[in-house]
Amino acid sequence: MITGISIYEILTVTSILFFIGVYGFITRKNLISILISIELILNASVVNFVVINKYLYPENLEGVLFAIFIIAVAAAETALAVSIIISLYRQIGSVEVKDTETMKY
Repeated sequence: MITGISIYEILTVTSILFFIGVYGFITRKNLISILISIELILNASVVNFVVINKYLYPENLEGVLFAIFIIAVAAAETALAVSIIISLYRQIGSVEVKDTETMKY
C-alpha cells in the first residue's frame, strides 16, 4: 500500500468525491455542471477500483484494467454529451435543464 496512507483514508476521500458528485448531479440546473458531477462520480469509482485491487491482490492488474476501461468510456460519454449540449445550445440558446423542456422536436 502507499506508505503513510491507509486504505480507510483513501476510501473516505473517494466516498466524499462520490457524494459530492451525486449532490451536484441532483441539485445543479446547468447541463455542463451535471456533466462535471457525473465525471466526479466516475473518477471516484476509478480510484476505488485501483485501491481495492492494490489492497486485495497487489500482484494483479485487474483494477487498473477496469480503471482504464472506465476512463475510456467516460471520455466517449463526455464527447457525446458535449456535442449534444452544443446542439441544444444552438437550437434553444441555453444549457439550462428547465429550458430543454420547452424544446420543440
